[in-house]
Amino acid sequence: MGKHARRAAVLVTGASGYIGGRLVEALERRGRRVRCVTRRPELVAGRFGPDTEVVAGDAADAAAMRRALAGVDAAYYLVHALGSRGLFEQEEERTAESFARAARAAGVGRIIYLGGLVNPRALAEQANARASAHMRSRLRVGEVLRGSGVPTVEFRASIVIGAGSLSFELIRALVQRLPVMVTPRWVAVQAQPIAVADVIAYLQAALEVRLETSRVFEIGGAAVTSYRGLMQEYARQKGLRRLFVPVPLLTPRLSSLWLGLVTPLFARVGRKLIESITMPSVVRDRRALAAFRIRPCGFRSAIRQALADEEARIVATRWSDALSASAGGRRGAGARFGNRLIDSRVITVPVPPEQAFVPVRRIGGRCGWYYANGLWRLRGMVDRMLGGVGMKRGRRDPEELRAGDVLDCWRVVTCDPPRVLALEAEMRLPGRAWLQFEVTPCAQGARIRQTALFDPAGLAGLAYWYLLYLPHLFIFRGMLAALAARAGGPPEP
Repeated sequence: MGKHARRAAVLVTGASGYIGGRLVEALERRGRRVRCVTRRPELVAGRFGPDTEVVAGDAADAAAMRRALAGVDAAYYLVHALGSRGLFEQEEERTAESFARAARAAGVGRIIYLGGLVNPRALAEQANARASAHMRSRLRVGEVLRGSGVPTVEFRASIVIGAGSLSFELIRALVQRLPVMVTPRWVAVQAQPIAVADVIAYLQAALEVRLETSRVFEIGGAAVTSYRGLMQEYARQKGLRRLFVPVPLLTPRLSSLWLGLVTPLFARVGRKLIESITMPSVVRDRRALAAFRIRPCGFRSAIRQALADEEARIVATRWSDALSASAGGRRGAGARFGNRLIDSRVITVPVPPEQAFVPVRRIGGRCGWYYANGLWRLRGMVDRMLGGVGMKRGRRDPEELRAGDVLDCWRVVTCDPPRVLALEAEMRLPGRAWLQFEVTPCAQGARIRQTALFDPAGLAGLAYWYLLYLPHLFIFRGMLAALAARAGGPPEP
């Protein structure tokens, strides 16, 4: 690693995940020297600043971790096996042990770990219950890291609320899609939800906290509520009327299967999430308030901020970005990306990124959409009949785009040549839609990723997406191939 190994001061594992991605960006803003490690560096290519080093590695690979930890002062442990198909408790423990040994051998000054909030005594009383498996694992990982000989700051957090977080996406999907909800007993369990911004603040502050030996801090927001309370507050802020019907019959397993049908969660992820919230997660030890100057907001403010983030931009990181949560990073037409539906596909061209981006920035207007332009015009006519903007607005300049520009039936959200062009639809839709193009360098030249995202508004939005599934498949596949052809050279799928 040479020069980078000497410069890097902070290591972040799980950098492609929900918390890890946000943490790296926050550390960069504070001027920290950061190295992040992920199993698939291409997933974060171009996302972080030029001074942040991205290395390939798995926390369970001792040799890779020794290399990644060389010259590191502090290391964040933000990996988990939530999406694992196997015995995730044993997998998490082995991974933590491997990481701990590597950190000790590298002379790391401190480890910072984010776990889950639960009463260990109450958990021990249910030690043989499957419902406590996920939380047992979270606590066990903390024990392994604290036992490494490296001083460790362990945060035990309640439900994390933020745009794109696992819990927020669950709440959002249920309330948006279901006017009447059957609510099993677990939705009434008490918790102390914490805003993701406050979690990131705690993680950053842990770099400076006095640490002569390992310390454990319980962190939560300013108020106690339940999942039912969170859903009711979300509905209130969105102006939705929702009826909650309590039922005592849905076990965590049955609940997870149901969630897999009506929300973005994979059934196995949903089951482990529910297993983790069948026990209260309320702060009993308030030492975090004495050790840190952070004063977390309440869940109402956390939901309000999450909704504002959703409105302001396409969320920078999501729980499903994490490879462990998505079981290998599921991609392609018809996949789910948080609450949104996604068609994401990649093609490689043997030209530099600057050349590959040229047809991207010229798209629309007189150039058209490179494929099935007749269908695009037909969609515009239908939109005009419905009172929408249609496809005839064109574009301001045939060569240049900037944020805020009109582009036919789209509005430019981001244009950062030669890396990314992001568009938001302004046509009439039962939901919100985005189209994004990302260009990244690779050994063969450049990789173009084209992603269409749709955020459905209720059942009508879902019906719209699936009714147009085959036409979208035809259009998006052809459009990407045409983009590659215009970039130059035969495309490699």
